[in-house]
Formats: sequence, C-alpha cells, structure tokens
Amino acid sequence: MDTQKAVVLARGLGKRMRRERPDVGLGPERERLAAEGLKPLMPLGGRPFLDYIVDALLRAGLRRICLVIAPDAHAMRQHALRIQEAADASIECAVQQRPLGTADAVLAAEAFASGDPFVLCNGDNLYPDRALKGLAELNDAACWLAAFDRDELLRCGNIPGERLKDFAVVAASAEGRLLGIAEKPPEPERYVQDGKLWVSMNLYRFTAGIFDSCRSVKPHPLRGELELTAAVAGLLESGQIAFRVLFCGGGIVDLTSRADIAVAERALKGRQLSF
Repeated sequence: MDTQKAVVLARGLGKRMRRERPDVGLGPERERLAAEGLKPLMPLGGRPFLDYIVDALLRAGLRRICLVIAPDAHAMRQHALRIQEAADASIECAVQQRPLGTADAVLAAEAFASGDPFVLCNGDNLYPDRALKGLAELNDAACWLAAFDRDELLRCGNIPGERLKDFAVVAASAEGRLLGIAEKPPEPERYVQDGKLWVSMNLYRFTAGIFDSCRSVKPHPLRGELELTAAVAGLLESGQIAFRVLFCGGGIVDLTSRADIAVAERALKGRQLSF
C-alpha cells in the first residue's frame, strides 16, 4: 500500500519573518500573522500558503494530513477545519507543547502516525509535485530523504543563493543509500556526486522507527534544540532501518523571510487549487 499520511511542521516561531528585512512592509494582516508565528496562514494570491501545501499533498495521494501546531494556535485549528470541509480530506492537528526543536515536533505526531509510514514536510515550503508523489508511492519498510539538486533550486525556486549555500548537504552511496547529512560543511564540494550537489529541504518519508530515535536526541550544544537531523543520524548509526535517498529536481517555493513573500506570490500566480 502506498503511503497515505503526511505531517506538516507548522509550529515554527517565524523568527526570520519577524526580524529579517524590517524595511519590507507587509500590511496589517500579514504583519499580524508574522508577529504571531503563523506563516502557513500568510495570504498569497488570496489564499493562505497552507492551502497550497495541503493541495500539493492531496494531489500526491496523501489524504490524511496532520498539522503540528502550538497550543494557542486557534486560527490554525479553525483553518484546518475549513480545509477539511472544503477538500473532503482528513486534516488533524497535533500540539507541540513547547518549541523544543524539530525532533520534538515530529514526536507530537506519533499518535497520528499510529505505526504507519508518513511523509514529513515543512509548513513554509511548497515542494514539487513529483517529489511528493514519489515519496507517497513508496510502500517499503525503509525511511527516505528527498534530496534536491542545489543548482536546480537556484534556477527554479525562490531561495536566494546566499541562504541556500548554508543548507545541509546530503551524502549518499551510488546505489542511493543515505550515508549522512552534513550541516553547513566548510567544503561542500566534497559531496558533489556526478556533477551535482544534493541538499536536504526537510522532506522525508518516515516509518515508525523515527520516533524512538527522536526520543533519544540530546539538545544541540549551541542551539539547544532537539534537531531532526540528529534523530536521522541516530537512525543511520543504529542500522536497524534502511535509509534511502530519493533524488529530486525542480524548485521550491520558500516562505522563510519577509523578502520571500512577494517572490513567492509571483511564483504562485495562476496556480489552481483543488478546493
């Protein structure tokens, strides 16, 4: 059976949206959403960004979706109900009580997963349809990471080169087995494979084994967060579950900072949603 569940990390504090480029005015409604850390509800082309994400997941065949949100994110809960009614799909919310990091956010969705495999994605990224569908069609017992060609992300997406150069790079074997994820490596060229540098955009297909690994993560020594990359590294080291790489092309619509909004809105112009 294909993967049918998806988890969207939608609790982010939106620090960059609030702090970066204060010279970029957003208007009252967008300013309020940025201040409250509700980037997924940021309107683009008349629709919240979250609608585009959910639409892409549904088109990939992921009919059961869980949004990981903050305890007081009442607007997110209300909008999830509206989407569920309009899209005729299952949209649930799981609460991450405190913003302890991405590994902790994944743990919040353990009851939703209920032992089933699931696709995990960010709430401020719109991924290519082919990447989501490729993960959704997997039906094996392995975990998978979607790796993106950095040059194609620059050509086809809206992520600036100066930000993209700091993204984690993916190390994989010739057969597509994940060897590791290197955070901001000093010499990224060491990881070039067949002329391409592959980066992680936090898009995965996990099996239930990820939860025990998330539970074992220690806070990062500098950032103090429980990071998903550490949980992935622990899973790799254990050797208990196969971890493979799905190599993907295309660009990503990113909504990290205030300066991304206008560019993202242009990228989404004319995009028709299914609900």
